[in-house]
Amino acid sequence: MRHRVRRRALGLALGCCALAGTLAGCAGQEASGTPAQQVTTYMTQGGGGSGIGNVEVDSRNVALALAQHNQPAAIREVCALLSNDAQTAIGNLPTPDLQLTDALNTAYEEATAAGDDCYHGAGGDARLLAQSAAERAKLVTLLDAAVQIVTQVTGQTPTTDTTVPPSGTGDPFAGGN
Repeated sequence: MRHRVRRRALGLALGCCALAGTLAGCAGQEASGTPAQQVTTYMTQGGGGSGIGNVEVDSRNVALALAQHNQPAAIREVCALLSNDAQTAIGNLPTPDLQLTDALNTAYEEATAAGDDCYHGAGGDARLLAQSAAERAKLVTLLDAAVQIVTQVTGQTPTTDTTVPPSGTGDPFAGGN
């Protein structure tokens, strides 16, 4: 009886080791290399730079739609886009760096709140529109802080363009310092 228990325990232990090895082999590229390499890979392939850029552009588009006194339906459209892009960006978290993950999560939550308040205030609720404006102003600072973390970790300033980087190489730091 003891031999069966030992065999089962040994079999279970070997199975767990095999599963752990398999899962480790499935880790994304951002899970290997130096911290700088991991963050660079995240910015390139994890949606980091484009996520930041999309939220920045969406926030500016909300401000523009409001400044131009667009129809409520048009304002709601850009506000919903801000919320949706922020939620998509949250779905690309975590990053390989805990501090960066926290900074981006905070920024994207603020963007979601700004988009939601804008959407619900688009019919003329001045209080919600003012709240959205304050959240969007705070968002700029939060995104800047996240970009600073990337710069500290990698030694380069990332681009947050939502299109292919200027060099066409897929380098998220093309044109950065």
